[in-house]
Amino acid sequence: MPDLTFTGIGSGLQVSEIVSAIVGAEKAPFISRANKQQAEMTTDISAIGALKSALESVTNSISSLADADNYQLRAASGSDSFVGLSASKDAQVGNYSVKVDVLAQAHKLMSGAIDSDQTVGEGTLNIAVAESDFDIAVSATDTLSDIRDAINDSVDNDSVIATIVTDDAGQHLIMTSKETGVVNAITTTVTGDSGGDDIDNLGLSRLAYDVSDPDSLNHIKNLAEVTEALDAQITIDDTLVVTSSTNTFKDVIDGVDITAKKMHEVDDDISKISFTENNANIKSGLEKFVKSYNELQVLSKQLGAAGEGGSGPLAGDSLLRGVMGKLRQQFSQEFDMGNGKTSSLSQLGVQSDQYGVLSLDTETLNEYIDSDVGGVQQFFVGSDSANGFANSLERLTSFYTDSDGVIQNRIDSRTSQLDKLDDSYLTFERRMESLEARLYSQYNAMDLIVAQLNSTSTYLMAQLDNMPGVVRKNN
Repeated sequence: MPDLTFTGIGSGLQVSEIVSAIVGAEKAPFISRANKQQAEMTTDISAIGALKSALESVTNSISSLADADNYQLRAASGSDSFVGLSASKDAQVGNYSVKVDVLAQAHKLMSGAIDSDQTVGEGTLNIAVAESDFDIAVSATDTLSDIRDAINDSVDNDSVIATIVTDDAGQHLIMTSKETGVVNAITTTVTGDSGGDDIDNLGLSRLAYDVSDPDSLNHIKNLAEVTEALDAQITIDDTLVVTSSTNTFKDVIDGVDITAKKMHEVDDDISKISFTENNANIKSGLEKFVKSYNELQVLSKQLGAAGEGGSGPLAGDSLLRGVMGKLRQQFSQEFDMGNGKTSSLSQLGVQSDQYGVLSLDTETLNEYIDSDVGGVQQFFVGSDSANGFANSLERLTSFYTDSDGVIQNRIDSRTSQLDKLDDSYLTFERRMESLEARLYSQYNAMDLIVAQLNSTSTYLMAQLDNMPGVVRKNN
């Protein structure tokens, strides 16, 4: 647009109004068409996006039924203050009694009292737990606190925690195994003790503790045993005695982990545990699927509506018709259940009414589960040679919802069209600015010419009036 405009000073014309009217007349059809296209594409993106989201919800709802690990599970009951339970699908249905005899303990050793500023003695302290050991070099100036820090800071130490406890007699070095069980008992040996020999309980040998020799006469107990290293022990069905270095007994019964939490005393009732089939996830998975599909069904009717009540944004759209039609085909398709049997989703209890709304007949489903849960699993999961209903449905919906799927390609196409529309609008705006500038230039030039002509006319009339013998006739 030009910096200066005029309003017909010479001609009396309203130049600005004329130019605005001409430019506005040029703009109106383009803007109307562009706004309509933009609204249509934006609405299409929104509608297709809503369809994609609903399809993804259907996929997510069926995903648990596509996983073989979610079938033929086991429910464990009997957890109490004494035992905790967990069971995998490998657990067999059955009942057991469990008595906790001993809880696992971590080994804990304590030194005698030593003043905080007193040196302990020079030499090498070796600490061994299970299959690992490490050395601590102790200097002649080291106190118990220095030894504690050296133990905790050792890069080779992954088995012992050292602390200092102070009482009226002085400081005590406490060493505790990080893991429970007899196998994780602590052994400490001393070499190069400058305060005497390596076992005499003088100097650094005050920190020696070794009971690994079968002969108790050779045991070195210069440290006090605060807590004995113990394995956990349980008795199953009053007969089977089982030990563990931790309080968890893994697969002591096939597919079952038992955690000992508290010892049974003489007067305590023995814990009773049981394992039963748990197929509730099949029903809950189907209920989620039915709910998500019905929500998709409602959305599809809104998007594809056509009639006197108004049309939906995807009315007559082949993509919407296609995906909903293929989904309905899935419901009537039969899938292998093994042993030469096949079934469809409707036969398992998922029914569709005249409006396409699904419902679940749990009685029919439970009959199938009770009679052949393995067949139900194969129906949904499939086998090495054939897809089941759930993964077949996942493959179908992913064709539309994947990042390179049909719906995303359409969204990308519409987005690209919107970008091009924005570019064309900018180009059109520049063309309109050029037209406006040209019109102002033309009208202003015309106005100047008219002004000059008026001035010339006035001058000529004045000259004629002043000529001798010329008499102007008054009107």
